[in-house]
Formats: sequence, C-alpha cells, structure tokens
Amino acid sequence: MDETYRRYLMEGERMGTRYALSVPHNVPFGAAGIQMSNRSGSSLEFMDHREYQPGDDLRRIDWSAFARSDKLTVKLYREEVSPHLDLVLDGSRSMALENSAKVQAVLGLAAAFATAASNAGYSHCAWMAREGCRKVGNGSDRPSVWEEIAFDYRGSPAESFARLPPAWRPRGIRIFLGDLFWLGDPLLTLWHLADRAASVVVVQVVAEADVNPPERGNIRLVDSESEDVMELFLDALAQKRYRGAFTRHQQNWHRDSRQVGAVMTTLVAEEVIRDWDLEELVAAEVLKVA
Repeated sequence: MDETYRRYLMEGERMGTRYALSVPHNVPFGAAGIQMSNRSGSSLEFMDHREYQPGDDLRRIDWSAFARSDKLTVKLYREEVSPHLDLVLDGSRSMALENSAKVQAVLGLAAAFATAASNAGYSHCAWMAREGCRKVGNGSDRPSVWEEIAFDYRGSPAESFARLPPAWRPRGIRIFLGDLFWLGDPLLTLWHLADRAASVVVVQVVAEADVNPPERGNIRLVDSESEDVMELFLDALAQKRYRGAFTRHQQNWHRDSRQVGAVMTTLVAEEVIRDWDLEELVAAEVLKVA
C-alpha cells in the first residue's frame, strides 16, 4: 500500500480519538449485546407516528389513520442495532485525481470513524468498493495498520456491490465514503447499503474545484475511467450549467437517501484536512465529542 495513504490513516486515527460514534440516548441493552435504538427502524416494535414526507417508504403509511383524519402519516418502529460499524470506501479512480485532496480526506475520515466506533464500544470493519466489495487488509484492526487500499477501479460502487456482494453485519451501522460522481440511479447503491442495516450514513467528499470551478478560461478534462480527454472553454453559461447539474445530482442523492432512511452529508476535502474539525458530522448526529 502507498505509504502516503498510511500517513493519512494515522492522521485520521489521531483525530478520531476526540470523537465517538453517535449512540442513541437512553438505549437499553438486550441479550447478546444487542442494543435497542430510539431511532426509527424496521423491527416489529411500534414506536410512534409522524407526518408523511416526500421520499418516505410508502409501505409505512398508516392507511387506517389516513381514513380517519385525511392526513398522511407513517409508522415508526424501534430498531435493533448491533454494535458494529461497516465502513465502505469508494475505490474508484475519481477519488485519487491529481491535485485533489479527496484521498487524504477520505482516508482520514475513514480512520476517524473507525476510531470513534472503538471509542463507543463498537467493533468495525473497513471495505473497499473496487473489483467487488472486499474487506480491507487488517480492516478490523486500528486504521494505521490497514492494508490493500487502492483507488483504481473504473466502475461504480453499485457495479462493485453487484460483482461481489459484501457480507456486511446485519443490524449494524454502515458508513459510505465517496464523491458520488458516477452516472446511474443512486438507489442502486443505496439499496445495497441499506439492506438489513440498522442505520446508513452517506458522506460525500468533494474537492474545492468540484464545488467552485474556474470562472472563465480553457480547461482540460480527463475522464478518470476511460482516460478520454476533452478540451473546452469555460464561460459564464457553461459554469451555470455545471452548477445546475451538480445541484440536481446532489438533490437526487438526498432524495433517495431519505427514501431508504439514510443520512447524507457533503464535506469539502480541502476544508476537512485544513483543521480536521468534524463539527458538521457532530451536527448531523453521526459523531459526538468524546
């Protein structure tokens, strides 16, 4: 493995000592170490109702309540949570573009999540979505000794999951780290992540240039999968079109994440590595200060 990657993992491991994976408050412990969460889930123990929101699973609509009140509500259930984290890294080539901080940020965040999981009493396992979704070497150990990490896959995580379905822990927490820059229906990836999971978190890690492209000038684009090259002139109209497409892409991911009950947040790589302040993840209740 690239020793630079190991340095990034060590940075994230040190950062992660300040945090713990967020565990629901007032959670009673059951048999065999299973925890009962106060988050809505899919077990048979009814929890509460709330008003229907676009993207909610239609199977959870309480039609009898609708007949009585003419208001759409969904049923919420108490879920069982296994104290385990499966951490999934997008191993595609777009993550390791030259002059991009995405790899540093993703590896640092992965190491921080793994360390935060240990601080919360969770076991963990790291996975790479490449030619099939496979366990990282030593991926259940501390991040600084992980092996077999590479960002060289020419497909999407959805294709990776289909090629070799991962054996993730049922009822555990799953966190996916990637830039989400591939074509196709986000649900193809999200359904894999959400299958038999108690909780899913999608962390989109983008570069500053992805968010704020150059305002004007000639740029050279290289497809990270096919290596095709395109030369174009970026003017105000082209930038407007790009920003619109970027926003629509994110909106699609947010909508579909809500549909499967996942939490999605976006981080800018250069901002993450500047001071390793993870307040956005704390605000999203994914992490808490240890």
